Amino acid sequence: MNETTQSGLLHAEKTLAEDEHYPSLRPQYLKEFVGQAALKENLAVFILAAKERTEALDHLFLIGPPGLGKTTLAQVVAHELGVDFKVTSAPALEKPKDLAGILTTVSEKTVFFIDEIHRLKPALEEMLYIAMEDYELDWIIGQGPSARTIRIPIPRFTLIGATTKAGTVSTPLITRFGITCRFAFYEQEDMQAIIHRSAGILQAVLEPEAAALLASSARGTPRVANRLLRRMRDFAQIQGQNRITRAVVSEGLDRLEIDSLGLEKYDREILRIIIERYAGGPVGAETLAISLGETVDTLEDYYEPYLIQIGMIQRTPRGRVATARAYQHLGKARHDG
Repeated sequence: MNETTQSGLLHAEKTLAEDEHYPSLRPQYLKEFVGQAALKENLAVFILAAKERTEALDHLFLIGPPGLGKTTLAQVVAHELGVDFKVTSAPALEKPKDLAGILTTVSEKTVFFIDEIHRLKPALEEMLYIAMEDYELDWIIGQGPSARTIRIPIPRFTLIGATTKAGTVSTPLITRFGITCRFAFYEQEDMQAIIHRSAGILQAVLEPEAAALLASSARGTPRVANRLLRRMRDFAQIQGQNRITRAVVSEGLDRLEIDSLGLEKYDREILRIIIERYAGGPVGAETLAISLGETVDTLEDYYEPYLIQIGMIQRTPRGRVATARAYQHLGKARHDG
């Protein structure tokens, strides 16, 4: 991914530690978690039931685009249950001993969070199957003809797996999760509430109209909204203003090349490539990614979900197609047939 671009500032694909020098904007409990109402209501029931039975919560599978709060919700679940929280990502788990090292040190009812679980290696997946169902680890002792397998018991824990690509997670792994939560892009009202909450934590004075403009430009994604809020605070400060006004936000968005729909430079470039180079499509993902100078994963995980959500492009069996709304947004004439 090209991290040197201005739009790179707003990518939802970031690590847990990237904003450590900022006050934590993550909610700690479900009542503080804004949006995803139906998901929260059901999860609150499951958590309360597990606590009343003094059992570990069933394994939880979180699905959705980057930046919508999957990691945050995993932390919230641990706080609500009052248990330990261990976190890793699938790419960080290279060998079975890496996973075994974590699972043999968890305490009873620990919440173990694996991000990007779709990238888990097959050998590690097979180890997880037994750990999730039987709370045991299969371990091989010795080599060659004298090798033997032993079962090591582990405490009952809650695995939370998060993915942006549910379709690439193997069926045997998915079926071992008892609870599935699908995240949707946030509504305007929820985005404004998130921005106001974050502004309060950052001790930034934010005018209502400025919050509304920020909310409409944040791609329905809290992580992007919080990053934009901090940039607007910078612009206001350097301009000598003691509050973030609509004028500050409008100028700041222009400088970051973000338009009224939250489309960044690369979003608009994707639409232009489809319309101008490929006559509106269809065009394949790999061809489009090469034309853009990005990876297919970045295209499919970050850019496309929002463009599809707001009706700018469509995925078809033959490739990506620009919609009439995309032509209208870029001021391009559409030549059908």
